Amino acid sequence: MLHDTLLAAIRHFIAVSPAEEDLVREWFVPETLAKGDFFLRPGEVSRKIGFVVRGVFHNFRSRDGQEHSYYFGREQEFIGDYESFLPAQPAVHAIQALEDAQILTISYDNLQRLYREFREGEKFGRLVAEQLFVDILRQLTSFYEETPEERYARFARTYPDLQQRIPQYYIASYVGVKPQSLSRIRARSVR
Repeated sequence: MLHDTLLAAIRHFIAVSPAEEDLVREWFVPETLAKGDFFLRPGEVSRKIGFVVRGVFHNFRSRDGQEHSYYFGREQEFIGDYESFLPAQPAVHAIQALEDAQILTISYDNLQRLYREFREGEKFGRLVAEQLFVDILRQLTSFYEETPEERYARFARTYPDLQQRIPQYYIASYVGVKPQSLSRIRARSVR
């Protein structure tokens, strides 16, 4: 079933009762996005969080006519823009499907209910937030302390399945180099 992968991901963090499983199936709504569709556009207020069942998304910001990718969300991962979602402010980032995708979304109000009504709901929210915080700090640190070659190696370790699934210019954007430079970095890393 569609929600089984989501329930397994939630169980990675907390125990879930049969009644809570029913609420997950009720509160997380299936959505289909075609390649190129937006989960969130800049200027919109994010009012939902998604769980990727199938597909790949990238979170990016456009500046000076260039896209700067910040992270990729793929199967069995949550996607969203907490910077917009939590304070209900317009997003500065976009989240776009890079492949045809199937996701399960939960609204802000239902996520708050999950935190309150699940036996370990608050714990779930805290653990997911902690994981996101560590991921963001790692990425930020890598831009200040690592060379482009090291950032590419980190990308290859973190997202080994994406090399063949997404266009190389998204990878170059994530690593912080031009596509031509990425080609040279990849060639040197294969040697």
